[in-house]
Amino acid sequence: MRDPDKPQQIIEAAIRVFARTGYYSSRVSDIAREAGIASGTIYLYFKTKEEILVTLFREKMAEFVAFLRREIAEEHDPEAKLRRLVRLHFTVLEQNAALAEVVQVELRQGHKFFRGASAHEVSAYFDLIGSILEDGVAAGRFHADLPVKVATKVLFGAMDQVATSWVLGKRGYRLVDSADAVATIFLKGVSHDGV
Repeated sequence: MRDPDKPQQIIEAAIRVFARTGYYSSRVSDIAREAGIASGTIYLYFKTKEEILVTLFREKMAEFVAFLRREIAEEHDPEAKLRRLVRLHFTVLEQNAALAEVVQVELRQGHKFFRGASAHEVSAYFDLIGSILEDGVAAGRFHADLPVKVATKVLFGAMDQVATSWVLGKRGYRLVDSADAVATIFLKGVSHDGV
């Protein structure tokens, strides 16, 4: 009989194992040990280690985007929404160091992963950023000819690079302290008044 809580238990254990030893060096038996279950139990829920990684990313990214949507809904100004989004992006990663390690480093090593497995989840995040930019254009706050798709990728890329540098630098400083600078530099490029 399957336990409905077991997949989440396995995913949380996988995050810790992948962060500690790396995805390619990790074994399903390591994840099972971390989860406090028998190795065979994992195969009741996941066929492969790769399926665990893909599920982990999909679930965590969906939770993250839903969380961001709720949190920024309180803001009405597009610039304030973007500032809050950047701050929350960094805050969530900083508060979940093992997850940050997996998302910023371990996932990057799987070429197949970025070609297809994560496309929907990343698109949902891009859609959220893009909708804020479109609102800013419609409100006359951002340049009317702003290439929204390009600007979306620029903001995501900036946040991603700053977060990756923080993880690779062994988290020797507070990631969230970079949020205002990233948001300000981006907003100077897209805003009419260069806030």
